Amino acid sequence: MAEQTTPADIRDERTADRAPEAVGGRAGGTGTSDAVVVRDALGVGIAVGLSGFAFGVTSAGSGLSVLQTCTLSLLVFTGASQFALVGALAAGGNPLTAAAGAFFLGVRNAFYGLRLSQLLALPRAVRPFAAHWVIDETSAVSLAQPDRRGARIGFTVTGLTLYVLWNATTLLGALGAEAIGDTDAWGIDAAGPAVFLALLAPMLKTTTERAVAGLAVLLMLGLLPVLPGGVPVLVAALAAPIVLYLEGRRRAETSNAPQGEDR
Repeated sequence: MAEQTTPADIRDERTADRAPEAVGGRAGGTGTSDAVVVRDALGVGIAVGLSGFAFGVTSAGSGLSVLQTCTLSLLVFTGASQFALVGALAAGGNPLTAAAGAFFLGVRNAFYGLRLSQLLALPRAVRPFAAHWVIDETSAVSLAQPDRRGARIGFTVTGLTLYVLWNATTLLGALGAEAIGDTDAWGIDAAGPAVFLALLAPMLKTTTERAVAGLAVLLMLGLLPVLPGGVPVLVAALAAPIVLYLEGRRRAETSNAPQGEDR
């Protein structure tokens, strides 16, 4: 008698014929699917990329031309450094001092690059181009992925989306600032610092990090009336070693404190 084939058997055969990636999203049925990585990367890229409008307005309002503003976004492409540069220039700071502050803020991307170079393992010919996209957002999305494939997809989609939108909205913001005239009268000059604080706040998760941020704010505000524009930002960087030094002393004193007698 011929063996009958049931619908359940047909489904099992179809499932067996498919690649493991089609069943579980990745080999072994584990990990994050490519679609989820792309969705998350697009979300980050679009959300942050739109804030380029604030930079364009702030930069044009501080005296830079549309061409200078767009060149900064194209070649520098790190929001915190760009906002720091135009903010210092708007406050009347020396261009060299303003550039130095922006440079030190951008140094953190070099440390991201050390980690991402191992994680992504990109071909040597691609690395110089990929280095331009090593920023906070691409690093966060890449490092959140469980494997190299996901990290590469997250890095590429976030970097491409953010780069295109950031530069497009920078141009729109710069042109808009020229159209509306005095940006200070509209209060748009506060948009840049507001965006930067919105990006920074979720990163302050530990007490030490909050202490560094708080001391940096106090140093900058306290020295703002007495030092040239751009210099208080550089001095505020001393908050990190000061807090770390005090934290180290506190831990040393705690470890050296005499323990209570055993009862």
